[in-house]
Amino acid sequence: MSSKDGEGHSRAAVTGTVLFYLVAALAMVMANKWVLSSTDVPLFFLFTQLVIAVILFLVSHTAGLVKVPMDFSLPRLKNLAPLVGLNVIGLSFSNFTLKYVDASFYQVARGLVLPFTCLTSYIMLSSRPSLRILFACGIVTLGFFVGVFLDGTAVSTLGIFFGVVSSAVTATHSVIIKRTLDVVKGNTLDLSWYGNSLSAVALIPFIVLAGEVPGVMKLFFGPSEAVAVGAMSPLTTFLWGSAITGVFGFLMSIASLLSIKVTSPITHMVSSAVRGVLATILGVWLFSEIVTTGRAASIATILGGSIYYTWIKHLESLPQQSNNSKAYERVPLEDVEAGKVTPNHVKPE
Repeated sequence: MSSKDGEGHSRAAVTGTVLFYLVAALAMVMANKWVLSSTDVPLFFLFTQLVIAVILFLVSHTAGLVKVPMDFSLPRLKNLAPLVGLNVIGLSFSNFTLKYVDASFYQVARGLVLPFTCLTSYIMLSSRPSLRILFACGIVTLGFFVGVFLDGTAVSTLGIFFGVVSSAVTATHSVIIKRTLDVVKGNTLDLSWYGNSLSAVALIPFIVLAGEVPGVMKLFFGPSEAVAVGAMSPLTTFLWGSAITGVFGFLMSIASLLSIKVTSPITHMVSSAVRGVLATILGVWLFSEIVTTGRAASIATILGGSIYYTWIKHLESLPQQSNNSKAYERVPLEDVEAGKVTPNHVKPE
């Protein structure tokens, strides 16, 4: 391996960026699972995450670390509406998925993100995939069904449903992001700012309609529940989990941009594979989950198909890179899963 990667960045920069992204992504998944296992208000939990991320954006803006736009005019809001709508649905269903399935099964439940992404790209962008790309999607789909039907443990049907729907929404979201790029003049950080701030506002009526208001009142103002010695109360767990995921959600916005700029597509996907394995190990360690042979085979198959997909996209992009070093398509799965895919991941028209 050479000392350079991506666009000529040093080995230290690549290593630091990958580690930064791994820590942020793993902290998000584990903290989400920790809170969602004990709360009855998953949408309000998502709302607090977004609000904390918005506050950190504003603090960074005030400190001069970043510059975020304050244009919330009606024409701009109309242009951003499809993005915000899909963001709210995708993040909500992603949280519901993690609430009903094990942390180690989360990657399996959302295993159809890649096939759905190829399908929506074909339907909405007329991007015809090659036979090798279809084969890679077939491998990933096989891994999903192996996990669903051969896991060997009781798996929540509702959790799988939420996972499949959130995968489809996330795939569509990645296409909509490309079309929304012009609204923010190509600035992905501005897009993340608008996504967080407007999604927080859009979530409020859904929290009311989902009937979470009584649960929120009970959480903050209800009688204290008896907890085991050394254990945290539901409110303490909620507050700590919100703080952790809110901060790391903000860092993920920055980490995704760094990862795109500093690493190559292959390095990006390898880091995704490592993240999947570490998430499984942490799920077993932190939540005493059981990883059966079927689940392990499912995760390995999905990761194998994803890595093969990235390798094929890398090979197919080589002729384009000779003319434009940035003109390649890449869809890092960890960005897709988080609902933060940027237009850099989609092949330019």
